[in-house]
Amino acid sequence: MLRNIGVIACAWFLSLSAYASQPATVPYHFANVRIGGGGYVSGVLFHPTVRGLHYARTDVGGAYRWDESRGRWQPLTDWIAAKDQNLFGIDSFAVDPSDPQWLYLAAGTYTTPRSGDAAILRSHDQGRSFQRVDLPFKLGGNELGRGNGERLAVDPNDGRVLFLGSRDAGLWRSGDHGAHWARVAGFPAVATSPSASATNAWRTQPIGIVFVVFDPASGRPGQPTPVIYAGVSTRQTSLFRSTDGGHRWSAVPGQPVGLRPSHMHRASDGDYYLSYGDEPGPDTMNDGAIWRWQPATNRWTDITPIPRHGGPAGFGWGDVAVAPSNPALLVASTHHHYHPHDLLFRSTDRGAHWTEVLAHSVFDRSEAPWTVEHTPHWMTTVAIDPFDPDHVIFVTGYGLWSTHDLGRLDHGGEVHWSFADRGLEETVPLGLISPPQGAHLLSALGDLDGYRHDDLAVAPLQFQAPPRYANSQAIDYAGLRPERIVRTGYLREPFGPAVRAAWSDDGGQHWQALASEPPEGEGAGSIAWTADGAGVLWAPRHAKHVYLTRDFGRHWQAAADLPGGLKVLGDRVDPRRCYAFDPDSGALYASHDGGATFASLGGALGTAAQGRQHVQLQAAPGAAGALYLAARDLPLTRGDDTGRVQQVLPGIAGVDAFGFGKPAPGGHSPVLFVAGRYGRQQGLFRSLDGGSHWQRINDDAHQYGRIDVLIGDPRVFGRVYLATGGRGIVFGDPEESAP
Repeated sequence: MLRNIGVIACAWFLSLSAYASQPATVPYHFANVRIGGGGYVSGVLFHPTVRGLHYARTDVGGAYRWDESRGRWQPLTDWIAAKDQNLFGIDSFAVDPSDPQWLYLAAGTYTTPRSGDAAILRSHDQGRSFQRVDLPFKLGGNELGRGNGERLAVDPNDGRVLFLGSRDAGLWRSGDHGAHWARVAGFPAVATSPSASATNAWRTQPIGIVFVVFDPASGRPGQPTPVIYAGVSTRQTSLFRSTDGGHRWSAVPGQPVGLRPSHMHRASDGDYYLSYGDEPGPDTMNDGAIWRWQPATNRWTDITPIPRHGGPAGFGWGDVAVAPSNPALLVASTHHHYHPHDLLFRSTDRGAHWTEVLAHSVFDRSEAPWTVEHTPHWMTTVAIDPFDPDHVIFVTGYGLWSTHDLGRLDHGGEVHWSFADRGLEETVPLGLISPPQGAHLLSALGDLDGYRHDDLAVAPLQFQAPPRYANSQAIDYAGLRPERIVRTGYLREPFGPAVRAAWSDDGGQHWQALASEPPEGEGAGSIAWTADGAGVLWAPRHAKHVYLTRDFGRHWQAAADLPGGLKVLGDRVDPRRCYAFDPDSGALYASHDGGATFASLGGALGTAAQGRQHVQLQAAPGAAGALYLAARDLPLTRGDDTGRVQQVLPGIAGVDAFGFGKPAPGGHSPVLFVAGRYGRQQGLFRSLDGGSHWQRINDDAHQYGRIDVLIGDPRVFGRVYLATGGRGIVFGDPEESAP
């Protein structure tokens, strides 16, 4: 056994040294599989002086710039590499009002100790290229309060000056376009106090300073603006002002307390409008208000569109935007007003009177038909075009709605909304399959259940309900009966029944839930067919066993000698062969009786996986008992279900994801696709000869962060599908054959 380990280690070393040079690059065309939106757009920002220039930020999918000429969003952060996945969460962004080339992103997804670093990504070409400036603290682009803001702001009189409100390290200032940062020592300590944090089902999270707003009228061009405001997410005194460019700060007198501020906007007449909630959102909010503040007289006026009567309203307020071209025109959004849905209000007299907008609205869902099942929610940002007050965009938990005729309300007309997500794809795919017949792609998605794509360029309806899952977690087809599909998920009411796995006998066109669930576990988890489509293996979350059914869930039996918490898969050719593995420990198991009993997979293959993390095991197409093993710190290894290692594939040093595609013309070996490292180079690679030689198929502009799922298309040579951590499903074709 020790000799086998030595052979693997030696082969790995030789493969790295022999293939240290970079592989040849094959030009590929990458594009999104069309879904349309799908995730939480946490902010929208119009440039105040350039018509048609605006940006969107997302909680896990990076940032986008609107391309006016093409009528679509252009992703700006696809260059982020796997090791910097944490930078895909954009906690805030800012533009320079005096120089439209500048764009700044405050990037960082989580503040947990194990999450990656946060950084300011600064661009002087509207996001076509960036420079990275690491920060000494973390940001939370996918944490509580991510729809507040903006916590990053550029001085409108002196573009060299920026302020950044952190979540747990106070206020920070840069005087050189964000290249260097220093903490503002004079900012009140409440910004880092326990009151400036919030708790959800996950954990207590720091929220800190949620917006910085300059008063441009207090200064003059070329010099730092003296009057600056900053808001802290606390129910205590929360709004602070500096009159000396940010050195000293004091509380604004007369301000409301008892609620947290989330947004503050300055009107062209010098008044300010603020939205409040008892929680920072977006998870929940049970009370809130809208206030107008007039600095000239220090008068605060409650202008909440739905007045509070006694106790909490049961919902809060997301944003209150003011039209840059008309200080009397306001648009405000509720938050967590789920029955029947969140509301939008418009005022033309500075909040004295309001009109409910969505009651007089028509929604065009043709761009994304699946939105018919979704109503506006998480409306934490409303943006009004500075050049056209009838052009308004509001964010939701699943994308953007935009109108160009809001003024029709003045004449009793209907407002027309379109789903403005062309090019903005922000989903988190958790499973992908490309069967050898039927639709080319089926997906299991976080938040949106899943899709069957017959045409990659068309946004389809979601899988036909019932059942409808809030998240679909795993999906598989039967190797010998590819029209049979099975998936697991978390239930979303009112689409019952309450069984958290469903199967299809027609390639995913129609679905029915399994008859029952195993006797333990929390549903979802890993699921797989035996090759003949007669048996289903299911490893539910938090179950102590893996279960097998041969009658579509009417009866279940625990797979003998197999613990829970595993990933399961069936052989693609032999119905008697099934496999299971632990991604965290590297334990491998094999069955030769259709999943009834399992045994640990020994030999050099089983030994190589032990103690590894992010382990992956796949059954090769077209060959019974043929297995491929990989991990982030292992080369790609080919073996069999006896545990024998047949080949350590040269060059590949670590694997994030891998899959199989159609053989090259005239070839017999399936194309191998890998997201991982060739030597020390991170990228996407393919091999046409079973792994003896590799080609890189992406470039530094198309990295998409950490790729967790990757598959090839068995019917289209060269095509590969990627599941990103927030940029949806991406597919790649060789440029010579790209559609």
